[in-house]
Amino acid sequence: MKTNRLKASAQRADALTKTTLRKRLKKDFSRNYELYFLAIPIVLYYLYFCYKPMLGAYMAFTDYSPKDGIFGSTFVGLKHFKQFFGSIYFKRLLSNTLIISGTSIVFGFPAPIILALIINEVRNKYFCKTVQTISYLPHFISMVVICSMIKTFVSDTGVVGSLVNSITGGDSSLLNNPKYFVPIYVISEIWQEMGWGSIVYFSALMGIDQQLYEAAAIDGAGRWKQTLHVTLPGIMPTIVVMLILRLGSILGVGYEKIILLYNEAIYSTADVISTFVYRKGLLEFNYSYSVAVGLFNSVVSMIFLFGSNWLSKRVQDTALW
Repeated sequence: MKTNRLKASAQRADALTKTTLRKRLKKDFSRNYELYFLAIPIVLYYLYFCYKPMLGAYMAFTDYSPKDGIFGSTFVGLKHFKQFFGSIYFKRLLSNTLIISGTSIVFGFPAPIILALIINEVRNKYFCKTVQTISYLPHFISMVVICSMIKTFVSDTGVVGSLVNSITGGDSSLLNNPKYFVPIYVISEIWQEMGWGSIVYFSALMGIDQQLYEAAAIDGAGRWKQTLHVTLPGIMPTIVVMLILRLGSILGVGYEKIILLYNEAIYSTADVISTFVYRKGLLEFNYSYSVAVGLFNSVVSMIFLFGSNWLSKRVQDTALW
């Protein structure tokens, strides 16, 4: 009897909760129906362009045939994953992706932070605005133009290529030498994105209470100590969040820039997962295999994202969720 009464009580509580929620939603809709209608195009956009394409991940488990369609193709299970993990390309692709992405994080992630801190210390507003504008410009240049500039600079007759060749005794473009690809990629990436990435940190710097600087100055702290004990702790939550997002895409090295720069002579260091997916899917028409590789990439990136978020929450008590 007691158990039956408890079940009945729980059912009444659930019904009351559902009724209350329904009333609250109805009341909120009557008050803000304009906002709900405005949100419809956004919701449809994400459903159609972000969630619907996720159904295509099923291709990774089939021998896809355009004639039969995604769900009409023969189901083969983990065949393509096993083929990828057992191929001679797996180790090279994974190591190249991690090396390029890891090097970009180590050297590229602190660059916009350092730029923001340096400009924040300059008191001449016109100089600061000029430097900011100049540093933003590379971000808006077309990737094709950027890569053309890089190829020109590192060619055997280019400024950078001639200088390096005169030191090393080489006589060809630096992009024909596998050992130079990662430095070229990372340095150009820093130049292209450093200014644009610093905007987030400029915004965080503007939110720091100026009274903290005054209190630190009264205590005898100079500009360096104020930076260490006031500025950096003030923007640390922003740094942590941006680092989590960066770690979440550690295997997401974009294929556009690499494809525009690399050639068969430097596949050993330049070929990454995204370029491999491009070649297999769009050039060799091996759709199922390329989707399997891309799905592996996405799963590993998701693990990195959740892992870095969990670690940050445990250590810094700052996280995305």
